[in-house]
Amino acid sequence: MKVQGKMFMWLSFFVLAMAVVYGVWSKEPAGTTALFLAFGLCIMVGFYLGFTARRVDAGAMDNKEADVADDAGEVGFFSPHSWQPLALGFGGALAFLSIAIGWWLLYFSAPIIMVGLYGWVFEYYRGENRTQ
Repeated sequence: MKVQGKMFMWLSFFVLAMAVVYGVWSKEPAGTTALFLAFGLCIMVGFYLGFTARRVDAGAMDNKEADVADDAGEVGFFSPHSWQPLALGFGGALAFLSIAIGWWLLYFSAPIIMVGLYGWVFEYYRGENRTQ
């Protein structure tokens, strides 16, 4: 993770330099603000990765002489059969569509989002997957 943290820190310095150059040349506030916000996001991600790298064991990506097979193994647990992201995606699409069509559509999308979110959070606390 040290490598990724350093990469994001260098990227943040590049984005900061580009934000200053863009702001001086274009005098356009929206793009300049977006670039400064991108700088902030890169700093946050880089700091998090660097902070976490100090507290976990060194991975294969931190060893210059490591093989690809050294990083093999279990990555984590991912739900292979969850339908909840589909409900969240549909509800989110309706919510964003409400900006273009009308705010009244938000009344229909909010319950779909709430049901999808509730189902995703409590997916392994009920039903056939209760004991996992």
